Amino acid sequence: MNDTFLWVELYRPKNVDSCVLPNVLKNTLNDFVCEGQLPNLIFSGAPGVGKTTAAKALLEELGNTYMMINGSEESGIDVLRTKIKNFASTVSLHGGRKYIILDEADYLNPQSTQPALRGFIEEFYKNCGFILTCNYKNRIIPALQSRCSVIDFNIPAKEKQKLAAEFMDRTISILDECKVNYDKRVVAEVINKFFPDWRRVLNELQRYSVSGTIDAGILVDIAEVNIKELIHCMKNKEFTNVRKWVVDNLDNDSTKLFRRLYDSLYDYVDGSSIPHLVVILGEYQYKSAFVSDQEINMLACLTEIMARGKFK
Repeated sequence: MNDTFLWVELYRPKNVDSCVLPNVLKNTLNDFVCEGQLPNLIFSGAPGVGKTTAAKALLEELGNTYMMINGSEESGIDVLRTKIKNFASTVSLHGGRKYIILDEADYLNPQSTQPALRGFIEEFYKNCGFILTCNYKNRIIPALQSRCSVIDFNIPAKEKQKLAAEFMDRTISILDECKVNYDKRVVAEVINKFFPDWRRVLNELQRYSVSGTIDAGILVDIAEVNIKELIHCMKNKEFTNVRKWVVDNLDNDSTKLFRRLYDSLYDYVDGSSIPHLVVILGEYQYKSAFVSDQEINMLACLTEIMARGKFK
């Protein structure tokens, strides 16, 4: 096994057809390849679904020069004034347009960086294009959205099984190439748990592959969150422990966390409290699609349940 590279980078697809994407989305991206040029784009969707991979694959296939900037690490106006301006204002050595991939662009400062970026898009449009990726497109200011074609990386329900099977085949080939022993049922369980976060799947499998074997033993480590422990802390009004639980489980899909809480109400909460707690869960689940800090949102939800719920 090659320990030098992360699997997510070593096995990142180099063209659109190799990406694990819904048919409609893949056809749209292939149309761009056939045309030989790209408009300014915003790729929006959940973490790990392939936004950055698709952006790189498009530009690799077209042969365009590009630069990556991580918006969560370089979110200030100085990034525009230095890196972006210097890159966008120079001519590509290979000819054609250059491109800037602004990864996690929803972290760019909406008061300074994002408004300034719209001017750069217009100033350098002949020489440089932009692809922005984001988890929450509502955090991209309307002025930027109007200057880009917005593509949502949503997975239709009817294609989920097909895409999971396709990624299963891809994962098995990686494990075989890296000479890792595995149980197919366990690999399928990992994919099922983290679907559709392909990046998370590969990272988890690479982590467990260090021992040389991926078998049922790892299922203990990736088991569902311990709701019983959380309910005990809320029942006893242990705010510090509730906060610790949130931090420990924050890497789980927030939608699944809310669902597990909902499914557990009848087991741990007095029936008279359930209708009100369902409303609380619904409100905070809706907010989770828009908030910038999931930890605060989840902790606020649990704090309200802890204060208003009557536990058995």
